[in-house]
Amino acid sequence: QVQFVASGGGLVQPGGSLRLACEASKNLARIYHVGWYRQRPGEQHVLVASITDGGRIEVLESLKGRFTISRVNAENRVYLQMHNLKPEDMATYYCHEVLPLTPIDDYRDWGQGTQVTVSS
Repeated sequence: QVQFVASGGGLVQPGGSLRLACEASKNLARIYHVGWYRQRPGEQHVLVASITDGGRIEVLESLKGRFTISRVNAENRVYLQMHNLKPEDMATYYCHEVLPLTPIDDYRDWGQGTQVTVSS
């Protein structure tokens, strides 16, 4: 199973922007549907945005207009651009293949996430 290593997180003030990146351990072009997820302490992973190999994008309704996702198969990377960050965006962010028939709680091999802290 493919694993991802996420990077680009850090401390940002409310209203700021961050661009996260995750690199796949295998050829990203072989992964049809990939997503960015986030997990707040004590909570489950939530899918925030996903993109198919054909470029079909879905973003969590509450994040539309602030978050965008992109992928560059040649780089084996998936990006998450976040604007106007809010304290409630604080979480650890991960990439994972989107498995429509599997509950997110049953996903394995989350790989390395990246912490986003939004604070003044």
